[in-house]
Amino acid sequence: MKLINLFKNFRNDEDGAVTVDWVVLTAAVVGLAIAAMTAINSGVGDLTTDIGTSLTNVGTNTTIAAE
Repeated sequence: MKLINLFKNFRNDEDGAVTVDWVVLTAAVVGLAIAAMTAINSGVGDLTTDIGTSLTNVGTNTTIAAE
């Protein structure tokens, strides 16, 4: 009888369900953060390259114009 009552109590206990919900929610937030970081990182890399190229061109054009 004790074993049957133990299984009934285990089946009716919902404390673990809240933990599972939080784990799933946390995994979703972490996944979205990684996706956002990847998108931002590639955009910033392209922008850095463009700015470097523009500054090089401005420096070259200024040097030629000054001579």
